[in-house]
Amino acid sequence: MSGEVFTIGYERGSLAQVIAALQAARIDTLVDVRALANSRRAGFSKGMLSASLEAAGIEYRHMKALGTPKPGREASRRGDLETFERIVNAALDEPAAQLALAELGEMAGARRVCLLCLEHDVRYCHRRHVAERLVDRGGARRITHLAPKADDP
Repeated sequence: MSGEVFTIGYERGSLAQVIAALQAARIDTLVDVRALANSRRAGFSKGMLSASLEAAGIEYRHMKALGTPKPGREASRRGDLETFERIVNAALDEPAAQLALAELGEMAGARRVCLLCLEHDVRYCHRRHVAERLVDRGGARRITHLAPKADDP
């Protein structure tokens, strides 16, 4: 077990920059924890992201059950972080999310895993809660937050 789970937000990076950060951290599997794996940002919708990661030697997994429900995304857009966090934590207590967390823990025990979502600042992203739940369950011992570098290709 690597003992570590990584996270990354793509808000301030291009697809190439995100992949470069994943490769620098030697990530084996990127776990997309968005409820909806689509994006207005070029390259970050499920099909293109999956193909680009595969070409870079990184496995792609979408774990929809670990995503933020629509009311949580709406609260986040309004800047209502208290409601956002309450909704995210309630969603992570649901049976489907609990099963996904167990699967994620097994994955993280076998290879280097990174959680992906949009937000650059992990303090305002649900992926932090997912990573913390994974640590609480013993699926990892440490969380490392990655950021794409502006000077990467």
